[in-house]
Amino acid sequence: MTDEDVRFIYGTAWKEEETKRLTNMALQAGFRAVDTANQRKHYFEAGVGEAVAEAFDEGIVSRDKLFIQTKFTYQRGQDHRLPYDPEAAYPKQVEQSFESSLEHLGVEFIDSYILHGPSQRMGLGDADVQVWEAMQDLQRSGKVGSIGVSNVTAGQLGLLVEQADIAPEWVQNRCFARAGWDEEVRRVCDANGITYQGFSLLTANTRELSDDRVAELADRYDRTIPQLVFRFAIEVGMVPLTGTTDRQHMNQDLEVFDFEMDPDDVEMVETLAAG
Repeated sequence: MTDEDVRFIYGTAWKEEETKRLTNMALQAGFRAVDTANQRKHYFEAGVGEAVAEAFDEGIVSRDKLFIQTKFTYQRGQDHRLPYDPEAAYPKQVEQSFESSLEHLGVEFIDSYILHGPSQRMGLGDADVQVWEAMQDLQRSGKVGSIGVSNVTAGQLGLLVEQADIAPEWVQNRCFARAGWDEEVRRVCDANGITYQGFSLLTANTRELSDDRVAELADRYDRTIPQLVFRFAIEVGMVPLTGTTDRQHMNQDLEVFDFEMDPDDVEMVETLAAG
């Protein structure tokens, strides 16, 4: 599977011992892209690997048809279950975390490897430079298809694009309607050919999505509100993530490719929080 084939991602955060079952359910439903991280605090990466192995064995999907994305997470985002030696230099931490991810996931190749947020809130630190260089080396080695960054500001992304030898192909951010659905970051992405992955599209926007206009629009399209939001995301060039634990919702989520939205309706949703 190429990056261009990735249209909807199943997110595996915060599922703990249910990770294997739910990831397998998502693959059975038809998801062909999964997102995880080597951060035991919020993810159970090995559970994803067990589900993937089972799906391969049962013929649900083959490796070349499945997009697997995982992340390197700094120590401040981890708990005590670290996938690397915290005393090691950052490039070594990346190497150790990546090798651990391969073992957890039972694969020899990662389609997308993400920096799980810069080391500081503003700008980029020396740690980020070292980690990004290590991630570039992984891509050059052929062990990684593409690299990206998560939880990033527009300013940080601009610096990374300017300084890196290999620019990110992906940005994965929590997407708030009140910020124009992360308008500033998406603008940098659009200017540099970066694909934006939006997560928490529903949970981060419960107030905005309770607007009567959203319900009316969903009724007009004969869709659920989540379907409308995910379709909106696709219309504006995002790749949406869902972490639903409900099989019916999984099926409904994948039905967003069966319709299109009128441009005026897309604009209404995009400017929802602006009134």
